[in-house]
Amino acid sequence: MVSQIDKQIERQFRVEQFLYREADLLDSWEWGKWFELFTEDVRYWMPLRRNLQRRERGTGQLPTGLEMALVDDDHAQLKMRVQQMSSGRHWAEDPPSRCRHLISNVVVVEEDEARQELVVRSNFIVYRNRLEREVDIWAGNREDTLRRHGDSFRIASRTILLDQNVVLSKNLSVFF
Repeated sequence: MVSQIDKQIERQFRVEQFLYREADLLDSWEWGKWFELFTEDVRYWMPLRRNLQRRERGTGQLPTGLEMALVDDDHAQLKMRVQQMSSGRHWAEDPPSRCRHLISNVVVVEEDEARQELVVRSNFIVYRNRLEREVDIWAGNREDTLRRHGDSFRIASRTILLDQNVVLSKNLSVFF
């Protein structure tokens, strides 16, 4: 008999392994395979952060969806960006950046069994080395809605919150 705790441990393991495999695809420049991890109704969103006073903490760090965004892609836009990266003719990625995606603090915060979805929060660090001396490090957190797909998942939405309020890198030509 499988206990509730065993089910939670297995679910946590499967979610973490999915996110780690996703990071490995990005680090290996396998953008086409990475793109296959998304649902057709995906929203891939990186809103701008705003500075909050200490007394405002917890009251609106997550934008409502009406603000400016660094990235706000649907399936078609994300596909176009992936095709651009795969083409070898992406001017900001010639030569290609060397990236490392580190994922941690993975927490399943909600499960909707009827919709077969999980809401998962995680922290990330993305390291990029470009050309000879350009180095970018982005840190932040993500909130993903993962939809069950056979034995695995598909990403139905991703909200990316950079800890940086002002992005200092020359471009954002990497995926998070």
